[in-house]
Amino acid sequence: MCGILGVVATTPVNQLLYDGLQVLQHRGQDAAGIATAEGGRFHMHKGPGLVRDVFRTRNMRNLVGNWGIGHCRYPTAGSADNAAEAQPFYVNSPFGLMLAHNGNLTNAEELKQDMFLQDLRHMNTNSDSEVLLNVLAHELQAASTKYQVDAETIFTAVAGVHRRVKGAYAVVAMIAGYGLLAFRDPHGIRPLVIGRNDTPQGTEYLVASESVAIDTLGFKMLRDVEPGEAVLIDTHGNFISRQCAERTVHAPCMFEFVYLARPDSVMDGISVYETRAKMGEYLADKIRKTLPHLAIDAVIPIPDSSRHSAMELARVLNLPYREGFVKNRYIGRTFIMPGQATRRKSVRQKLNAISQEFKGRNVLLVDDSIVRGTTSREIIMMAREAGAKKVYFASASPPVRFANVYGIDMPTRGELIAAFRNDDEICAEIGADALAYQDLDSLKAAVRAVNPAISQFETSCFDGIYVTGDVTAAYLQNMEDVRSKPTHPQSDDSDGHEGGQLDLNLVQGS
Repeated sequence: MCGILGVVATTPVNQLLYDGLQVLQHRGQDAAGIATAEGGRFHMHKGPGLVRDVFRTRNMRNLVGNWGIGHCRYPTAGSADNAAEAQPFYVNSPFGLMLAHNGNLTNAEELKQDMFLQDLRHMNTNSDSEVLLNVLAHELQAASTKYQVDAETIFTAVAGVHRRVKGAYAVVAMIAGYGLLAFRDPHGIRPLVIGRNDTPQGTEYLVASESVAIDTLGFKMLRDVEPGEAVLIDTHGNFISRQCAERTVHAPCMFEFVYLARPDSVMDGISVYETRAKMGEYLADKIRKTLPHLAIDAVIPIPDSSRHSAMELARVLNLPYREGFVKNRYIGRTFIMPGQATRRKSVRQKLNAISQEFKGRNVLLVDDSIVRGTTSREIIMMAREAGAKKVYFASASPPVRFANVYGIDMPTRGELIAAFRNDDEICAEIGADALAYQDLDSLKAAVRAVNPAISQFETSCFDGIYVTGDVTAAYLQNMEDVRSKPTHPQSDDSDGHEGGQLDLNLVQGS
């Protein structure tokens, strides 16, 4: 899960890209980067940390040009503490390319070998995004005639990427001297939306991971990028698109609606807010049927992504809804923090219980999901310490039992509390007095109720079914083996929060 952004405007885009990444910060807090273009020259600054920490005034002044891309990183492939893996990535041949990517490639290792042995391309990091960039560069080179770049060449290259690359990917890329390219994998697993802004100087376009970036930057929602589709916007604002995949299946990631996306976003025609409210409605029905004996004094959400589910659950069950936790918004999201110890420590820094809402009460805590169980266990302990008599726990999504390989940090079953436990064992493990999970069919129904046109979803972390069809038991075992190896400390020769400034003179592709 990362946040990506691409803009073609009539005025300088550095502030637009910065503001857009701030809005998408929830999608990645490990690193950030912006690349802009002025004629045939790229300008880039990137580095580790939050958007506000990576960019200073001096960096922004150097990011000149009316079109560009941005990225905020959450690591799933590569190394979490390697500053070199901040995006965008750059290659100078052919034409000069910048690329930012959200997702995860499931055949990255195979592609690396092909790049080295057949395509004669060198990879400088462990990031699968750099692999994707080099595949695109090779396909562009193969499709071009006398190194001429045009729309036909670009769409042919994207079709080649779809044939070679497997997994989940939403991409924004810059082609020097030509324009902005955006495309989405043939299953539409990771989201990508398009916005438009008509100005007296001409039409501007914005491509982003979530519609919230389009709204806050003053653009109007145009539509989603379809699975397998490529969208090309040249430097003059001309817009052209084409379906580049031979076969598509629209199966957006269910966890986007459960947890990852902001509630004010709309993706694939689905309002995240409405979906989460529906999840609460279905979860209330499950509790009414399976746990009718519970004497619940108050329904309390775990802020923030479960709030709307909890409110609707309380309404349906005719129970008091109360805010029992105050969130420190200056602490990162614990789900995306690497390492159990870091997550456990962060929970106490991130949330504080309001004792008046717990003392002497039986409370039902509602969360969006239970992944590793660390956060749930700590929160239940906090509720008891605040004086709760009974602590019941409800998850707006089903048990997370399988690894996710498409860009979410659920890589090994051994780290998932539900992988080898039944509901009673999970309840005991997290220290709850009762536990209720959403059913998978109900979760799907909650999303379909908002947009019936979407009939299939990527739900592998719940049911172990991988929609791309290439994820084998051997692949998953290898992933577990790699993750279990001890990591080696990085050298101290990185630039820290200063990032790296890149100013490249490029020959225009014409």
